[in-house]
Amino acid sequence: MSLTYSIQVPQGFVQELKGIHDPIEAYETLTSVAQTAEEYGYTTAWTVDHFQTQPEPTQETFFECWTTTAALARDTKRIRIGQMVECNSYRNPALQAKMASTLDVLSRGRYTFGIGAGYWEPDYRTYGYEFPEGKVRVRQLREAVQIILAMWNEPAPTFEGTYYQIHNAINQPKGIQQPHIPLLIAGFGEQLTLKVVAESADICNTGGDPATVEHKFAVLKKHCETVGRDYESIKRTAVTPVAIGDTDEKARELFLSNATPLYPGDALSYGLIGSIDTIRQRIAAYEAAGVQELVLWFVDATKLESIRRFAREFILSR
Repeated sequence: MSLTYSIQVPQGFVQELKGIHDPIEAYETLTSVAQTAEEYGYTTAWTVDHFQTQPEPTQETFFECWTTTAALARDTKRIRIGQMVECNSYRNPALQAKMASTLDVLSRGRYTFGIGAGYWEPDYRTYGYEFPEGKVRVRQLREAVQIILAMWNEPAPTFEGTYYQIHNAINQPKGIQQPHIPLLIAGFGEQLTLKVVAESADICNTGGDPATVEHKFAVLKKHCETVGRDYESIKRTAVTPVAIGDTDEKARELFLSNATPLYPGDALSYGLIGSIDTIRQRIAAYEAAGVQELVLWFVDATKLESIRRFAREFILSR
């Protein structure tokens, strides 16, 4: 299986839409990225689930996750769409299951449901959500995933958990894809989160340098052995930033001049940041670590040319 590539759309999370004062124009800029990615052979257009801009809250436009994903489902025809990833804490899991089923129909079966336990405390505090400790959030995630899968697969499931309960919860339509909508779980936690991945996920997502990613996959494999799951049945993805330049120095300058989400470690040392030759070497390192799909955050996505250039070098040329 050759490596595939998907893309984060510029919702405004790190102020990618700064300076576009008309919100309609800002959305058209966002959706043009997804449409360009579709044209050039990327697998999925992903949205993020946060509420305020980073690195600090501003008044710049930042589009909401679920409604944006639904709009992309109608603005595109072939590329998959999904969340990388939605925060379990923000919505009741039964509601999430129904929203996801509806979105799978809207996209005509092109939807991937991505979920995580949540981590960004400022979003919780400013929007009035409780922020329990990490192990509690992961336990909530585990129960939520059980409810979501039950509502995708059973006629009227009942679930009595510590954090969530449902009682004969009917969910129609259940979506189009069989046996159910692909479930992606993202996270870095080795003892709790990756165990939930081993138990329930179709796709896992992590990040960091290739050595870190390889270690996370090794931990996941051990969890799979413990729970009796085929490790190879879980697709392995990793997130990484992209800044392409004619030289490594120009690429580094491009990366440093644009805001990006917080990446673990020194992203300059492992991200797809550099000349085409440097990026090719870094892709090879990810592939050697066991990555099957890279989720790309282009620092200059709204300009579109880097998206096209990357595709010409690494997608369309194969």
